[in-house]
Amino acid sequence: MSNVTTTFFDLELHLHLCALLGIRGKKHYNEFMGYDYTYIIYVLPAVALSLVAQFMVKSRFAKFNNVVSKKGLTGSQAAAFLLKANGINDVRIQRISGSLTDNYNPSSKILSLSESTFASSSIAAIGVAAHETGHAIQHHVNYFPLNFRKALVPVANFGSRFGPTLAVLGLILGSGINESLAVSSGVFYMITNIGLFLFAMSMLFYLVTLPVEFNASDRALKILKETNTLNEDEIKGVKQVLWAAAMTYVAAALTSIGSFVRLLVITGRARNSKRSH
Repeated sequence: MSNVTTTFFDLELHLHLCALLGIRGKKHYNEFMGYDYTYIIYVLPAVALSLVAQFMVKSRFAKFNNVVSKKGLTGSQAAAFLLKANGINDVRIQRISGSLTDNYNPSSKILSLSESTFASSSIAAIGVAAHETGHAIQHHVNYFPLNFRKALVPVANFGSRFGPTLAVLGLILGSGINESLAVSSGVFYMITNIGLFLFAMSMLFYLVTLPVEFNASDRALKILKETNTLNEDEIKGVKQVLWAAAMTYVAAALTSIGSFVRLLVITGRARNSKRSH
């Protein structure tokens, strides 16, 4: 399931950096940042969608976690069966702690199923296990978006952590609000642009994740039907669970896009302000 805990990171970052670098008080903060309508316009709607999507995932999983599949397979058994049915014999299935922490690691070829999935015979658990099996199938057939996402992981992790920091740091250093820290416009632009580029790589990761996750769900539904692992009524329940899960990835992508656009607006505002002085 997608994690949007970094959603609020850049807003808090602005406040903390301003305090650390000597921009204190509401008047000076507003002088530098402007009244922060950008968060409400560009980020808050996606945050709201994320919260709704996460609620839907938990509620739908809880609902269909109480529906036992007629064949009685557990999530781990279903995953093993579906892997074998697709000619995949080199993927190891393991149990991990947590709920809905299921994942497939292409590097180690390990399909990890959470406690809520591994030994459960519910159609929700089988659906989640089938979804992760879908990722294993993607890896097996060299599905390009999955390989591209894997290649993006290091730079995306670095970009999401340090991109906003560098972008805002460049704004502060070039703003002249704290004169002791003000630097030349050239350095200011360079630091800010590096930060924006890194954050853009993080945003690209979220965008590439969309076709990967939707395709994995499509594969899951297809193989569940083709192998008769679940009947038509059971597959309808799985569709509801996987659709809700897909919305969390859509919300995460929109949040990332909104945060990036917000940084661009703030950067443009700061640059225009600097030129006018």
